[in-house]
Amino acid sequence: MRFNKLSFIISSLLFISLLAACAPKAAEMPTVVLPAGMAYVDGKEIYFVHTEASDADVAKLLTDMMDSPVLYVPTLANTPDEALANVYVFENGLKGMGPFGFQSDVFDNPPGSEGYSPLRRINVVTWADASKARELKSVAEIQAAEAAGEVTLAQPGVVVNMPFVVWDGGKR
Repeated sequence: MRFNKLSFIISSLLFISLLAACAPKAAEMPTVVLPAGMAYVDGKEIYFVHTEASDADVAKLLTDMMDSPVLYVPTLANTPDEALANVYVFENGLKGMGPFGFQSDVFDNPPGSEGYSPLRRINVVTWADASKARELKSVAEIQAAEAAGEVTLAQPGVVVNMPFVVWDGGKR
């Protein structure tokens, strides 16, 4: 009797293993590769992606820069101010990897901080004397340069979806 019970258990396990091996595999989650840009938050490097922009010219500029489509979504411009965080983009100064060919962007409010949002209000930073430009890596440095009359800030009313993918203390 004991042999029959053991034989039945072993046969059952083999049959279940055979069924599991023949079963179709669960669909794998597709992965997507997007080019990431490098920027700064509080002096530290972060990486982010551009996915949509509220302005057609900005969407094209970012598409060409990253060699990846950035969708034009005009309704992003209607996003309430309290749902937006800021990104500072340099239109002159030190040559670099920013969208206008100058230094990398500077973000406020990284993931995990109050005020984080992937939706970013564009702030254009312009050096009064581009020959005196230096790299700024935090919002505090930008604000100090503005207070000293070294830079001006302008908000053209453009919103870009720019979620972080790697930041100090985290990644997706």
